[in-house]
Amino acid sequence: MGAPTTFIVPCLVSHCSFQIHINRHRKQIASETNRWLVKQRNMPSDALRRLHGLNCGRLTAIFLTYLFFLDNLSDDMNDLSIAATADTVLSTLRNPHTYRASHVGKMTKDFYRPMVLTASAGTQQRFIKTFGLFFQSIQQQAQDRASGAIPNPDSYISLRRDTSGCKPSFALIEYANNLNLPDTVMEHSVIVSLGEAANDLVTWSNDIFSYRVEHAKGDTHNMITVVMNELGLELQPAVDIVGRKCKESIDRFVDYRLKIPSWSPSIDEQVQIYVEGLANWIVESLHWSFVTERYFGKRGAEVKANHVVEL
Repeated sequence: MGAPTTFIVPCLVSHCSFQIHINRHRKQIASETNRWLVKQRNMPSDALRRLHGLNCGRLTAIFLTYLFFLDNLSDDMNDLSIAATADTVLSTLRNPHTYRASHVGKMTKDFYRPMVLTASAGTQQRFIKTFGLFFQSIQQQAQDRASGAIPNPDSYISLRRDTSGCKPSFALIEYANNLNLPDTVMEHSVIVSLGEAANDLVTWSNDIFSYRVEHAKGDTHNMITVVMNELGLELQPAVDIVGRKCKESIDRFVDYRLKIPSWSPSIDEQVQIYVEGLANWIVESLHWSFVTERYFGKRGAEVKANHVVEL
């Protein structure tokens, strides 16, 4: 039996009943982000075209574009190069007004300087801390890529929650809504579990949608590859298992949302805004994955309709 040439993606959109909220300023934001990209004179034209095709204005704009830029950059780096980039980015975040930065550092300053003006101290600390975890995890990913190692499911799940970049992105929910949530709230087990459920849905569904691209590159950091290796499965059964795990993560989010404790009227209101932001990430990431050209090129709408992905 030959290698499969297609696989069927699960219909995750139908399992998610969360309402979609689309920012009415998205086109203006996307246009300004594209102009910002053009200003990055050291960026190769092919990289610029790929970032334009992301259509990040539909999801988030400047930060996510920047994050995908770093992700694409790291694909061609070894762990030492990633460590050097991490040092530049984190030094810029810690000293945005004084650190003399390279090209990547200047891009970092562009989006972080406005954030410093209004984000709470807790939000800034969470953003920098989780961005540091992002770099640690993609450094491990680079080491595994070089050795061809495939992690086991438990270690992969833990690592994937950091390679996704969701954690610093979730800190931006606080920033965008002018929230000032204390550490005791953000570190509560229910709030942490809600974040993990949202992160798992975004990342595991992304592993399904990006498998075609990552399979072509021989990248082993993908939940489908991990499941195939761990259980000795062919492609489609592994995709089906990951699809079920995605649906379970949505169900987990719904369950934990019912268990949110009460702190005070002011805190409770902010918590509801933050959790709604996590729900937005779940539903909109599912829809955006078929709008962006990153995974299926121009065929996203077709794949969304018939669920067939050609390898």
